[in-house]
Amino acid sequence: MIAQMTTTAKERLALVTGSAGFIGFHLCQSLLAAGWRVIGIDNLSPYYDVKLKQDRQEILTRNPRFSAILGDIADQGQMMDLFAAHRPQVVVHLAAQAGVRYSIDQPRSYLTANICGTFELLEAARAHPPAHMLLASTSSVYGASESIPFVETSQTDHPLSFYAATKKAGEAMAHSYAHLYDLPITMFRFFTVYGPWGRPDMALHKFTKAILQGSPIDVYNQGQMRRDFTYIDDLVSAICRLMDVVPDTKPRQPIPGDSLSPIAPFRIVNIGNSVAVPLMEFIAAIELATGRKAVCNMLPMQAGDVPQTWADASLLQALIGDLSHSQIKDGIAQFVAWYRDYYRH
Repeated sequence: MIAQMTTTAKERLALVTGSAGFIGFHLCQSLLAAGWRVIGIDNLSPYYDVKLKQDRQEILTRNPRFSAILGDIADQGQMMDLFAAHRPQVVVHLAAQAGVRYSIDQPRSYLTANICGTFELLEAARAHPPAHMLLASTSSVYGASESIPFVETSQTDHPLSFYAATKKAGEAMAHSYAHLYDLPITMFRFFTVYGPWGRPDMALHKFTKAILQGSPIDVYNQGQMRRDFTYIDDLVSAICRLMDVVPDTKPRQPIPGDSLSPIAPFRIVNIGNSVAVPLMEFIAAIELATGRKAVCNMLPMQAGDVPQTWADASLLQALIGDLSHSQIKDGIAQFVAWYRDYYRH
């Protein structure tokens, strides 16, 4: 049987790292709407437009049950002090240096945020254990695996980017702490998350901006790419439901294909839409939503990138039940509507 949390609504306190980020913002909104108290920590990194992060955070701080902390999780002692003062029941770790391509130019920022930051979090959890920790990884850890769709139990020993390598290291670090200190940990592997308030470095944001301006868009691998695009609302719903699914080293009802560790309360779960959408179909959906044609600058594959991602979400469904699967045209229409409103375009 899957272990369940027993905290009451009044007691529920979640700590979300990276709370001013794209996913963190939407997750905090969902938790607050469900009655949680939320502490969000974010360093408002200038990796992309800080105003976008500030605007997300300003919306969150309108809710009296949200507490914003400006801080860097990689700073020694920051997380230890936070855990000691607040003792969160659930921790969702989303703070990270993201982006495959940026990791080629600025690898040290990935080392600091993704490895040192995760270490500080794990050390704080060792001293002040929460009921459940949920940490974000990425589909990039699958590298150029030819085993499609990607399954959590597949080998992930050949990352193609330093970003993926740091995320893989985070998974290994988390497993060791789960084993050594009996910390229940769930790792998610995200698959190309998109939607309103999305990151400006992501393809949807860049393509929409360029198409509306009449500028060309860079299309890699001559457009021969596929991605498992996951709408933000579907992703957040899955995270919230997984919060109550606490890994148990001795489940009463084993799940076929489970990634549950045999020696630790540790599990890896794909969160994706389970559909590999061709890149040109993705672009066509943006054209439909904007009412404009894209000017495509066809380019070869970029270093560190992969031709396709595709999640096997069977385990996720076994853990939480039926999943939400937003259609790509609907999700993109929602993003474009937000983009036009936010940027007054």
